[in-house]
Amino acid sequence: MDYAVEGARYVPAASVPIEHAGSRWKTLHEVHSLLDRSGEIEEAVTRTLLLLNERHRLGPCFVSIVSDSGEIRTDYATGISGKSRSLARYREGEGITGRVVESGQPAIIPSVQDEPAYLNRTGSVLPGSEPRSFICVPVTSGGATIGTLGILLRADEEDDLDLICDFLRAIASLLGNALKTARINEWVNPPEVGQAIPSLIQKADLGSLVGTSNAILSAVEQALQVAATRTTVLIIGESGTGKELIAELIHRHSTRATGPLVKLNCAALPDSLVEAELFGHERGAFTGAHARRKGRFELADKGTIFLDEVGDVSLNMQTRLLRVLQEREFERVGGIETLQVDVRLIAATNKDLELGIAEGTFREDLYYRLNVFTIFVPPLRERKTDVLLLADHFVEKYAKAHSKSVKRISTPAIDMLMSYHWPGNVRELENCIERAVVVCNDGVIHSHHLPPTLQTAELSGTVSATSLVGAVVALEREMIIDALKTTKGNQARAAKLLQITERMINYKVKKYGVDCRRFLT
Repeated sequence: MDYAVEGARYVPAASVPIEHAGSRWKTLHEVHSLLDRSGEIEEAVTRTLLLLNERHRLGPCFVSIVSDSGEIRTDYATGISGKSRSLARYREGEGITGRVVESGQPAIIPSVQDEPAYLNRTGSVLPGSEPRSFICVPVTSGGATIGTLGILLRADEEDDLDLICDFLRAIASLLGNALKTARINEWVNPPEVGQAIPSLIQKADLGSLVGTSNAILSAVEQALQVAATRTTVLIIGESGTGKELIAELIHRHSTRATGPLVKLNCAALPDSLVEAELFGHERGAFTGAHARRKGRFELADKGTIFLDEVGDVSLNMQTRLLRVLQEREFERVGGIETLQVDVRLIAATNKDLELGIAEGTFREDLYYRLNVFTIFVPPLRERKTDVLLLADHFVEKYAKAHSKSVKRISTPAIDMLMSYHWPGNVRELENCIERAVVVCNDGVIHSHHLPPTLQTAELSGTVSATSLVGAVVALEREMIIDALKTTKGNQARAAKLLQITERMINYKVKKYGVDCRRFLT
């Protein structure tokens, strides 16, 4: 299934092979309309690549741009994550992409596995995978090469690579004209990978997504770009990073937003039940099946299905899942009736699927079917600037949920949150803050309210002694720091707040090595 352009939106259209001249002209017309009508060139380029990928099954598509420094950066792509995209950078003359920029001539590589100049910096070609072909054509403007358009496809002796190359050159010509119209200087110096397009994000309903770091905004940007299409999306990232929130964002901004969003965690059920959950079952199909039951795919008809932890699906289930993706049809467990559904699939995993392919635990053909548009959700340790925003968000959320009056987090507690490495990511942070809100009784979250796993941080002021004296010292230091923060480093006012003398607080500040300058504004 693919798309035709209708104004600024996509509507379903029949899949057409590239060998047909009519299909090529139709695609060129739609790409021209898309690039001409779209208010955002970045969004238009991404949707153009999605159209090529979905309609003509051309595989991962890449647009690389030459920067002022001469570096060639892969700024837009389908079939790879933003993290992989950031690694695909070249110098002029380096690799196939660099040679096309240097010569201004297209390159056709029948088998990249046999071509040393193909550097595979995106990691799209896996060791031992089936042969792949690569076609790279220049994107020009005003007679100068400003970038390249590259397509990676499965090597097939029946494919007319010269025909595909000519077709891509026509697409590249449209891209070059659009980039010129959209002020080439701004395009040749696009935002760094991870920096968001403000106009896209400012208009979006982000729901429960919280963060302003480049790392998370890059994921949000990609989600918004792919939302309006029917393209299959693969979300990768560690457990607890918020992959489900990204899936909800895509559905909320898609043309299927009024339809259902059906979710299934594939790792939460035994393999024997996953099939029945996905496809439903007929009465009597197995012990306990007392009535016909619809599966998740049926329930998601005209909407979106989100399969979390898809890397845990067994090989047998992967075969059935591949059929649904390809044919959009299936049978219920114990049934013979073939059912058809109109469903958009979003999958997520915290596993390395490429490693699974190498180990024989994940089907390569299913991986390429899922890996049409990949979004990488960064771990919390790579977006430390979001920790305080998230912490404040969760304080407000759980203070309301538990009817507690919690106003803020103390400075030592903030230091502990910022110094921790968060192996459980955002989910772990949320659990820590909820615990702190529950045990807090004075309106301020202190370091001793946080879980023991965070209490080892040096900045918390804790000591290894288990004596009462040690505990009193730790609490005294924290109270002094908190008072100095409140008075913006004024020791006299802090002493008054703590009901002690100025001489005593001056002594304690020196004793505990507290730098009052850090609280000045």
